[in-house]
Amino acid sequence: MGRLFGTDGVRGVANADLTAELALGLSVAAAHVLAEAGTFEGHRPTAVVGRDPRASGEFLESAVVAGLASAGVDVLRVGVLPTPAVAYLTGALGADLGVMLSASHNPMPDNGIKFFARGGHKLADELEDRIEAVYGAHAAGEPWDRPTGSGVGRVRTYDEGFDNYIAHLIGVLPNRLDGLKVVLDEAHGAASRVSPEAFARAGAEVVTIGAEPDGLNINDGCGSTHLDLLKAAVVEHGADLGIAHDGDADRCLAVDAAGNEVDGDQILAVLALGMREAGGLRKNTVVATVMSNLGFKLAMEREGVDMVQTAVGDRYVLESMKQHGYALGGEQSGHVIILDHATTGDGTLTGLMLAARVAATGKSLAELAAVMERLPQVLINVRDVDKSRVGSSAELAAAVAEAERELGTTGRVLLRPSGTEPLVRVMVEAADIDQARSVAGRLADAVKSALG
Repeated sequence: MGRLFGTDGVRGVANADLTAELALGLSVAAAHVLAEAGTFEGHRPTAVVGRDPRASGEFLESAVVAGLASAGVDVLRVGVLPTPAVAYLTGALGADLGVMLSASHNPMPDNGIKFFARGGHKLADELEDRIEAVYGAHAAGEPWDRPTGSGVGRVRTYDEGFDNYIAHLIGVLPNRLDGLKVVLDEAHGAASRVSPEAFARAGAEVVTIGAEPDGLNINDGCGSTHLDLLKAAVVEHGADLGIAHDGDADRCLAVDAAGNEVDGDQILAVLALGMREAGGLRKNTVVATVMSNLGFKLAMEREGVDMVQTAVGDRYVLESMKQHGYALGGEQSGHVIILDHATTGDGTLTGLMLAARVAATGKSLAELAAVMERLPQVLINVRDVDKSRVGSSAELAAAVAEAERELGTTGRVLLRPSGTEPLVRVMVEAADIDQARSVAGRLADAVKSALG
């Protein structure tokens, strides 16, 4: 059995890679591992379980709930809510475990399972390894210790989660959004009800697209991975800005009034300066990843804000923030973590905070985002290759070295295996877009040759 957990839980094609049996088994294993770790000591454990609208989430949710209850865990089913809502409710309700069923920005046939520990934090790597090991032992024939009678878990629906989460979002906003017109693209995903309601309660005039999930249309030509519809809608409706989420709404990308994209780096830059002005940017530092545009780093240096870089993945951003006491971090892809108010990336919260900054300053989103200039950056996803050999191929190392010599000090190269998809990402930055495309194309060919 290959490793199940990636950088963002267990993910794969539902009913092929991610089966009901696997979902049930992992849930039982998680309950046993957390019990052994002392998480449940002295009390009856409770778990919060939510999902995005994918059709496969219906049977996978049932499998997860059955697994947890069979292991003696009481379950609160919160239904279709964003990943950050499940994380928040896990902490707010004092639950011992949270489970979210979603494949985020992936296409509809995929699904995933993500576990949260007490407080709504992602599980540590060692706990994920232990869950995988316990699941593997059971799959090899080791029986579970099963409670009976009153020891089995009880299951109930928790409808209050929707209002509780929105109240939390509104409660942490620094100012209202009255006078702003905002277009929201919900990707037919988990925030299709939550985000429009939150923006409306905050005072914004809301236009919504991509908010009619039917279980099959999540991320289909809309949301944070397909911004064209949002760009057109913002211009058509004369909106001040647009906000796009992905399927589980842990991401946020934006569009200014002219229909121009505002990516995660620019959002981080805007929020960093706003938080510093309000005295909330602890240690005057923002955390980003190695994928962040060089223009972001240059902008933070110019504005006197320190920047810490981590490996790609919001879990690594979060680890750095928690370890060193930083308040703000995120990724170019739109995962933004505001640690005073969330334990994970929260697309709705990020969008609200960005809109609040526009309302508070009286400046347009374009003016605020102009604090940084994005250097030309080309990203190519190379599929159908052995991503595990990225770091060991001599042929690929030579190609990267040659590209770095060509770019010199005016650009950079980054190759990395995706943590959630079967591909290798090739990223090249350069002062000139044509050079970036040329170098990236040659490196993509080298990846196919070396790893195909």
